[in-house]
Amino acid sequence: MQQFMDGITWAANGFMSLFEAGGETFMGWVTGIIPMVVCLMTAINSIIKLIGEERVEHFAKKMTGNVFGRYLVLPVLAVMFLGNPMCYTFGRFVDEKYKPAYYDSCVSFLHPVTGLFPHANPGELFVYMGIAAGVTALGLSLGDLAIRYFAVGLIVIFIRGLLTERIYLNMCKKAGR
Repeated sequence: MQQFMDGITWAANGFMSLFEAGGETFMGWVTGIIPMVVCLMTAINSIIKLIGEERVEHFAKKMTGNVFGRYLVLPVLAVMFLGNPMCYTFGRFVDEKYKPAYYDSCVSFLHPVTGLFPHANPGELFVYMGIAAGVTALGLSLGDLAIRYFAVGLIVIFIRGLLTERIYLNMCKKAGR
């Protein structure tokens, strides 16, 4: 009987440990990323208010009026200056029908930017550093790796933006929207 009770106690402790670990992770978000995102949102909104919403909207409409601005310039600027997850907020300047493709471009650029701008997505840094360790072991340059990641990332986000836009617009057309 004692072994049975020890087993139940062990299972209960393990079950509670799961929630303790979840609580610690949640507190990391509450004390880390959430305040940072709130501060970034406040700063960006303040800058927009200072410049003037109409001016910013006008500039953004001009810039996102073509595919290069929508799927290259805006995502790159958003990722480099705001990082993940704040970069998605620049999607507010994109017409509704282009937002899925803009989001896809941003998401796709969060890894390739890590070599040159690690602040943009520190969560991906461990992947880049693993690859960088292998490149270094081969005696190759990390600078070349970072530049190539960045260049390929630009190509990929542009292609993904175009494809996602095409797919989304076709789906809307079939749905009668």
